[in-house]
Amino acid sequence: MIDLRSDTVTRPTPEMRAAMAAAEVGDDVYGEDPTVNLLEKRAAEIFGREAALFVPTGTMGNQIAIRLLTQPGQEVIAESRAHILDFEMATTAVFSGCLIRAVPAEGGILTWKQIEAAIVPTGPFRAQTGLIEIENTANLAGGRCTPVDVLDEIVAGAKDRRLPLHLDGARIFNAAVALGVDVKTLTRGFDTVMFCLSKGLGAPVGSILAGSAERMVRARTLRKCLGGGMRQAGVLAAAGLIALEDGPKRLAEDHASARLLAEALDAIEGVAIDRKSVETNIVIFRLKAGKGAPELVARLKARGVLASAFGPDAIRLVTHRDVSREQCIDAAEALDEEIGRLA
Repeated sequence: MIDLRSDTVTRPTPEMRAAMAAAEVGDDVYGEDPTVNLLEKRAAEIFGREAALFVPTGTMGNQIAIRLLTQPGQEVIAESRAHILDFEMATTAVFSGCLIRAVPAEGGILTWKQIEAAIVPTGPFRAQTGLIEIENTANLAGGRCTPVDVLDEIVAGAKDRRLPLHLDGARIFNAAVALGVDVKTLTRGFDTVMFCLSKGLGAPVGSILAGSAERMVRARTLRKCLGGGMRQAGVLAAAGLIALEDGPKRLAEDHASARLLAEALDAIEGVAIDRKSVETNIVIFRLKAGKGAPELVARLKARGVLASAFGPDAIRLVTHRDVSREQCIDAAEALDEEIGRLA
């Protein structure tokens, strides 16, 4: 199968499997797993933070950060297609007692002007804004990147309004490669940053939350609240270390494969796609007929290609380490033929 559903489907490399088998471990709930400690230290160094915390999932990392930075009854400003809104099971409401204020933005890229207009100050009639959340890259906007200058303006504005900032950087290394900047620069000024080891970087499990040492002490307690104390987690952290060091080096290959798919789709009658919007490893296209996405996904599966339907007419393809350029060419041919049959 050519699996283009997500970059979470990658399998551990032989190097990862060997490292996992040989990992030195301890009880991480006691802070005694040396491999986890090394991963957290290295992540903090790369992102220019005081400390970091290994968590099982990106969702857990995001939700711990929201709980750290808000008070119950506040609003969290986020883009209207944000992962914390669409794919995190209303945990912001359940765990933090906060409401997400969804702000639509072209290409999924929020600007300070849009954010400032949505800020609610303290008052007797409406829940006040407690946090600003940015997602970079923007998943449902097709993996678009928020540039450094836009981020810097948001950081300055938030500081002026005394509002904390959380970055959902699940695919922040993809953004860094596409923009040609390092992740430390790309995340400066954010109070907390989450990134996934298990997406484009290729680890089998895990994400990292980074921030100040004081916040990460409390984050460790909140991780336990959510059932994230994993004991001898060095077995997983060993693969995470390899993903962190080696994974970013090959992300440009995934971006090139995504552009290949976008170019092929752009030539297919009945497809609507903005090729310029394909900046990283995500391709989202629509069927001009306004329907047929689930049927097309089923047809592709029968051809050995896995894709994801989003609604009646939208389909997402995600490139990653386990799909070669040649396989993407084969997938493009299958797309051309099956979309033609839908018509």
